[in-house]
Amino acid sequence: MKEKFQFTSEQKQETCILAGIITQHQTEDQLTEYLDELEFLAQTAGAITLKRFWQKLPHPNPSTFLGRGKIEEMKQFVKENDVDMVIFDDELSPSQLRNLEKIFETKVLDRSNLILDIFAKRARTAHARTQVELAQYQYLLPRLTRMWTHLERQKGGIGMRGPGETQIETDRRIILDKIALLKEKLKKIDKQKATQRKNRGQLVRVALVGYTNVGKSTLMNILSKSEVFAENKLFATLDTTVRKVVIDNLPFLLSDTVGFIRKLPHHLIESFKSTLDEVREADVLVHVVDVSHPQFEDHMATVNETLKDLNALDKPTILVFNKIDAYQEKINQLDPTDLEHHMPTLDEMKKTWMAKSGQPTVFISAAKKINIDELKKVMYNEIKSMHLSIYPHKLLW
Repeated sequence: MKEKFQFTSEQKQETCILAGIITQHQTEDQLTEYLDELEFLAQTAGAITLKRFWQKLPHPNPSTFLGRGKIEEMKQFVKENDVDMVIFDDELSPSQLRNLEKIFETKVLDRSNLILDIFAKRARTAHARTQVELAQYQYLLPRLTRMWTHLERQKGGIGMRGPGETQIETDRRIILDKIALLKEKLKKIDKQKATQRKNRGQLVRVALVGYTNVGKSTLMNILSKSEVFAENKLFATLDTTVRKVVIDNLPFLLSDTVGFIRKLPHHLIESFKSTLDEVREADVLVHVVDVSHPQFEDHMATVNETLKDLNALDKPTILVFNKIDAYQEKINQLDPTDLEHHMPTLDEMKKTWMAKSGQPTVFISAAKKINIDELKKVMYNEIKSMHLSIYPHKLLW
C-alpha cells in the first residue's frame, strides 16, 4: 500500500497554468507577487508555466474557487494546449479539488500540494523524509474521496454502498495508522536530536534564518568553510546543518535552517517543529535578507511572524542584507530620469536600515564575498558578548 500514497513528480518537464484570486484582503500587486513566487515554486518542482489566470471576487467560489466563466476559459486553454496540471495559489478544499479535476480532466494542485512535492524531492536524511511523509499523509487524509470516485456505482441509498466507499474507509484506517507510526518515529528522532544539542558543549549557538532562497546556505559555506548544498531554487535546504565555526579566537555553533515562505502548509510547520528547534534554542539569530528582491520587506515580515510563532522574535539578532551586487546591478539598469521607478542607493539603504532596525546591520554579497570581514567582525562582537553573559566563568582562548 505504501507506494499508492507516495507524492512523486515525473522527471520530464511538465506544463502548467497558474490561478489566483484578487479579494479585499489581497490586492492585484500582491497577487502578482504571489504568482511570481508560485511560478518559481513550479519551476523548482520541474514544471514550465504557460499562462496565469486570475479573477476579482469578494471571496472564493465554494465549489470551484474561481467563477464559472473564468473556469471555462481555463478549461479551454488546458484542452487546446494539452496542459499537464493546473496550480492554484491558495489551498483548495477537498470538494473544490474534486470538482476542478472533473472539469479540467487533468491534474489539479494547490500551493500546499506543490510545496509538499518539492519537500519530498529535497528531503535527504531519514529525519527530513519522515517529517515530509507525515505532512503528506496529513494533507492526503481529508482528500481521500477523490481518489475513489472512479469506483463509485451510485450515490447513497440502502444497499448501494459502492466498493469505493468501503475502500475509502479501509484506506483511512491505513493512513491513520501510518500517521500514528510516523509521529512515534519523529518523537524518537526528536529525543535523539535534543540529546545531540545538549552534548554540544558550552558553545554559543547561532542560527541562520530567512526567507527561502536568500543565500543562507552560501553564507554558511563561507563562514564554516564547508560544502552545504546551495543553488538558486526554493527550499534547497531542508535538513538543518550544524557546523563548528571559529572567528578569530571565538568558537561557536552555526546552523543553517529551512527557509520560510508565505502560506507555508500548516502540516509542514507542525512536522518540521523539531528542525525549527535549532531556531528556538539558538542564542543569536542571523536574519539573512535578499535586498535585491522588490518585496524583501514583506519577506522580512513573514520571517518575523514565524519567529514570533516560535517564541524566538526577541532573541539577539544580526540583520544581514545579502545580494548587494544584484541590487546594484538593478540600480545601474534604471534610467536615471525615470523618477517613478527610482531605487535608493546602497548608501541610502544602509543609512535607513541601520537607523531603524535597532539591530547590528551588515550589507554583503555572499556569492561575491563582499563585506564578509565586516560581517565576521559584527558576529564576533555579538557572539563574544553573548558568550560572556551565558558562560561568565569560561575563558576564551
